[in-house]
Order: sequence, then structure tokens, then C-alpha cells
Amino acid sequence: MSITDARTLLEELRASYGPVFEEIGLGTLQRELDDVLPDQEVRRLKERGFGALRVPTQYGGRGVTVPELTQLWIDLAAADSNLPQALRGHAALVEDRLWQHAQGRDQRAWFARFADGEIAGNAWSEVGATAIDTQSTVLTWQPDGSYRLTGSKFYTTGTIYAEWADVYARRERPGQEPDFAIALVDTREPEVTVTDDWDGFGQRGTGSGTTSFGDAVVPAEHVLAFGQRFPYQTALYQLNLLAVLTGIGKAALADFVGHVRARERNYSHANAARVRDDPQVLARIGEASAAVYAAEAATLRVAQTIQEVADLAPVAEGLPEQVAAANERAEVESSAAQVVVTQLVLDLTTDLFDTLGASGTALSKGLDRHWRNARTVSSHNPRILKARVVGGHLVNGTAPPYAWAIGRTTV
Repeated sequence: MSITDARTLLEELRASYGPVFEEIGLGTLQRELDDVLPDQEVRRLKERGFGALRVPTQYGGRGVTVPELTQLWIDLAAADSNLPQALRGHAALVEDRLWQHAQGRDQRAWFARFADGEIAGNAWSEVGATAIDTQSTVLTWQPDGSYRLTGSKFYTTGTIYAEWADVYARRERPGQEPDFAIALVDTREPEVTVTDDWDGFGQRGTGSGTTSFGDAVVPAEHVLAFGQRFPYQTALYQLNLLAVLTGIGKAALADFVGHVRARERNYSHANAARVRDDPQVLARIGEASAAVYAAEAATLRVAQTIQEVADLAPVAEGLPEQVAAANERAEVESSAAQVVVTQLVLDLTTDLFDTLGASGTALSKGLDRHWRNARTVSSHNPRILKARVVGGHLVNGTAPPYAWAIGRTTV
């Protein structure tokens, strides 16, 4: 595909989804105030094929690149930051199916599901006493060749909206050492329970609560050894959060610009009669705009680096060193971007309050949601470890951590 064609496709998609995103955005503040999940908004995205954007055109998708998808994530996050994060696990499963298909493992059945509007949620993390080097969720082999899945996951972002759960579990088989595998579980089965008990102060609509599996049946063809998972998953997960952060920054900027334009009250010692003419206020708005610009540019740069890894899928088995090198670049760049983009968006969602008076903190305006959402997204991974990763790579050539885990540790 030529650069011209790619631009045409992205422009077409932005024009097509733009009105949908705008309508979604009109209800975002009220959903936030009412603490209501965006169920209908997710349904609309499914119906419009948003979950099949990366699926090849010959299998019912749009065949977009990672940078094109990222731009649409940013646009969607500016309308409602919960939505692209809720689709984070789905994006990873789509990438994995694309990678597997390129290795000669036919994934047309999954492409058809995605084209029909089915999506997947994430179910990887556990809370409580689970040790960092294992999983309490267990996938047990059955004599008929299938598996049974038992356990509970938290932070299962997007699963409450999804037909499938992408589950990381310990696999147990007779006569073999336990290993780790990915199980794709149908959430419509009675043995699967999804609960909206996410209690974070931000990103309230991502559905990042608990998913429990009570001896759920998993066909053998829906189980993949973890080591066969597509290699750039960590960078892709982070890319999604970078896009969400950038969208939050855009939404905050737009909201504050609107309030500054409409503000009639002013301080007696201000620099101008109208707030909208005050040079200090305008400078603060300009600084926020520049921060959003930089965040978007950094995010799209990471997307292009990840695309370079994805492009190697057809030759991956023959060129493992090339894939590893490209994947390392993607991981280091995503880490560097996280350090910068996080700070840019956290700062602007705080500093923009300088453009308004105390009335800007009114709950009915919901302007605090931008900082709360950005702070919640920024608490993933976490960012304080990312600068060290980048520095260690530059100074000592230390490889970044891939598919890292979280859990109980011992001294």
C-alpha cells in the first residue's frame, strides 16, 4: 500500500467514525457523573466493525496498519477514554491471531468472529496471595483432549463487554511439567462470571473488575503455549495506554478551551477584562496544546516502530534475530514514550485549572475526570521503572523486560 493510499484509508475511517465518536463524546460526562458503563457505546463500535480494523480485507476487516489504528484510538479516547482501553485486550488478541496466521496457523475462524463484531477482554492479572512466578488460575487437561479452567482474575479490562476472555493460566497435563498458556474462553458460557467491581477513581467505564471461571470448558484449539504468543505484546499494550493518555489530553484541552471562551467572571487583578484575552491564560492553553502535540507525535512514533515488528511476521521463524532486534527497539521506544507522555498529560490536566477560578472544580463540570483518568492510566506498568529500563539499555545494553508479571513477593 502506498503512502497516498494509506492516508486515504485513514482519512476515510476518521470521516466515517468521526460522527460516531462525536455522539459518544456527548454522553461521556453524564456517564461519568452517573457511574454508568458505556455498554451501548461499545455495542455501536462492534456494529461498526471497530474490532476488525486490523483484520485483512479478504477476511472481512479493513486491513489498517498499527499507526492507523493508533490514530483512531486517540480519536476515540478524546471522546471517551474508557473505550480504547476497554478494547486493549481485544487488540492484543487480534495481533496474536494475525501473527499466528502469518506463521501458517489458519486463523480464519477468528477473523470471522472479529468481523462479526465479537471482541475479547483481558484476564491476566490476579490479586491476593498469588506468587509473582506463578498463577492460581489453572488450566487442566481432560481425557477428551479439552481443558477445564478454574480460577479468578482481576483487572479484566473490557471482559464485561466481550464475547471472549484472553486468559493467562498455569497449564497442567499428565506426565508433563506445568507450564503457562493462553486460554481463549467464551464468556457467554455459564461457568464464566464477570463482575463490575473495579473501584479505581479513574477509567471507571473500562470494566476492569473480576472475571471468575468455574470449571469452564476450553477446547484444545483455543489454547496456546505462552511462548508462542506474538512477541511485541508488551509494547502493544503500552501503545494502547499511550493513545489513551493522548486522547485524555485532547479531551481536557477541548473542555478547558470551551470553558475559557464562555467565562464571564474574572479577577480584579487579572491581565485583561475578559479571561479569553488574558495573556497568561492563553499561554497556559498554548502550553497544554503543545504538550498534546508532543504526546501524539511520540505515540504515533511508537506505533510505527511496532508496525516494523508486525511486518516481520511472515519471515519470523526464519529470521529470529531480526525479529528480536526489532522487538527490542519497539519495547525501548514504548518505555521512553511512557516516561514523557505520562508527565506531559498529568501536568496539563493539572495546569489547565489555572485558566479558571474555583468554579472550575465543580463536580458538575467533571473537569477533574481528566486528571483522575490520566493518573489511573499512568499507574500501569509502572512508569517509574521505565526510565531505568531505557537507561540500562543505552548504557549497558540490558534487554528490556518482556511480558513481566506482578504478584506476591518474598524476601
